[in-house]
Formats: sequence, C-alpha cells, structure tokens
Amino acid sequence: MKFQNVSILSLAQVTAPHRITSQELEDRLAPTMSRLGIKPGTLSEVAGIKARRFWDAGTKPSDAATLAAKAAIEKSGLDVQKIKALVNTSVCRDYLEPSTACIVHHHLGLSSECLNFDLGNACLGFINGMDWIASLIERGEIEYGIVVDGESSRDIVDTTIQRLNQSECSVEDFRAQFATFTLGSGAAAMILCRKDLAPHNPMYRGGVQLAATQHYQLCHGQPDYMQTDTKRLLMAGLELASKVWAKAKTELEWQMDQLDHLVLHQVSQVHTMTLGQTLGLDLTKAHITFDELGNIGPAAVPITLAKAVESGKIQANQRIALLAIGSGLNCEMAEIVWGTKDA
Repeated sequence: MKFQNVSILSLAQVTAPHRITSQELEDRLAPTMSRLGIKPGTLSEVAGIKARRFWDAGTKPSDAATLAAKAAIEKSGLDVQKIKALVNTSVCRDYLEPSTACIVHHHLGLSSECLNFDLGNACLGFINGMDWIASLIERGEIEYGIVVDGESSRDIVDTTIQRLNQSECSVEDFRAQFATFTLGSGAAAMILCRKDLAPHNPMYRGGVQLAATQHYQLCHGQPDYMQTDTKRLLMAGLELASKVWAKAKTELEWQMDQLDHLVLHQVSQVHTMTLGQTLGLDLTKAHITFDELGNIGPAAVPITLAKAVESGKIQANQRIALLAIGSGLNCEMAEIVWGTKDA
C-alpha cells in the first residue's frame, strides 16, 4: 500500500520500568543448563541481548498501550474527540474477548463514533495498523487515527523458566523454547492524520509486502508457551525478506545509498547481522535496541523509531526504511520521509 496524503502527527514510546538482565534469567535456569550442558552466557553472547524490560506485576497490555497512547495524544495537543479510529496491534491481550482495543478506547475517553478493534499479525502488526489507518485517511473517511501496542513478557518468561526447570526437560525442549527468553516489554502509539492538517510533519509513504504462509508452523505462541524452530524460521524469513527487498527497490525506488536510516524489527544479534549480509544493508544506518530491550514484538519498530527521534539522530527530509517480518510468515517494508517538524 502506498500513500500520498498521510502524515505522522505524533509518536510516543514507553519503556517498561524493570531492567532484567540475561544473567538474571540464566541464574534462574542454572540447574537445567548445567544438567543439559548448555554453556552459560548463551543469551548475551549468541542473541546479543544483555537485558530486557518487565512491567510491574499485574500490568495488563491495555494499561501499557494506554500509557503510550496518552503520551502520543499529549504530545500532539489533539482533542481526543477528533480521533475516529483506533487499532490495537499487541500480540499480548488482556482477554480473548473483549478486544484490548475497546479497553484502551474506554481508558482514553474516545468518541462512541471512533472505530476500534484488535489487529493481530505477530511482529508485523504495528506496521499493518499504520497501513489500515493510513488507508482510511487516504480515502477521506477520517482525519485522525491512532495505532497502539502494549507488550508484556513477564508472565511467559516466568512460566517458561518454571517449566524448563522440571526434571523431564530435555535439550530439545530447551532449544525449542529458548527464543522466549529474548522477549521484552514496552509500549508505543502513533497518531496519523491527513497531510494538510500537519504539512510539516513526517510523511508516511506506505510500503510493500509479501506472504510465505507455508511456514506458519515454525513459531507457535500462547500466553504461557512459545515454541520456535529458530534456524528454519531465520532461513525462511531471510528468503522472504530478500523478495520483499527486491520489490521495495522497484516499487519504492529504494537504493541503500539513498536511505538515511534503517529501523528493523529487533529480534537478536544473529538475525540483524544475517539480514544485513543477505540484503546488503548498511547496518551503520540501523538503530539497535534489542541489546537492552530484547524482542518487543510489533512494538519494536515504533519504539526503536521513537528512541531514534528522541536522540536527535533523525533530521528533516531524511528517508527512513521500516523492515519487519512476522511469524506466519509475512513481511513488509515501508517508508517514512521525515518532516521539518518532529512527530
């Protein structure tokens, strides 16, 4: 999907308050790792993840998403009654029903005319949410819409540690659930609007996407359990990303030397380095957060972008490439052209 009439009014991220190191997790797993002969330091050395964040115990995905949404609304100065669509893209949810979106809608005091629902597509969800809001704006159906996401890894990490510390845990069990320990927590929100309402703000150009759903079995996640075929998932993701990159070169006119910033979905050191080598990316242009935040699912791209903006690294008129792959598999690459005014 490509857009000509969509601006980013504001962008906000909230970092969960508790920093949990990989060493702390490995200390809790020490009996099993010793019994199975798994080398200490695997999380930080192989995945490159030194730490991740947890919310306070009892914090729900809707609570986290609401925090980020309120920050984005405050930053924009927008009357919340003007927001006519809200989409929540969190993998984590308060309940199977009602939607987490309706809870956030209530917490924000949005209008009864504001459309709201959950959109789930694994780690690709937030960009898909941006596309959906942007489509409504481009067609003239709404003027303002908001995408929210709140992720929490505390419960699944704690439950997985308890399970893997059981005497019947095998090396195969440990490897299949290892990716759980890369997960982090955080929240993000983005308000998009019609371009003429914020002509100097960043412009969302949209992007290109492809699916390879024959690989749906490579990663299965539940609220308390995630199993991943890490190697096969990586290889399948790289194959799909290569095809989407080729499509972006044609349809978005992307050339590496013309892109100023890369905002990648943050998975691990291995994933980032291998993706860079496969696509020929200049990783000096990539903004890295996985080392301290881990994999925050669909919130990773907007959080990483927001942190880059907060650090002052993004300047007017620069082109920013967003690259994300969601288990399933789906991949999208999209572009933001930064404005003369920060979002």
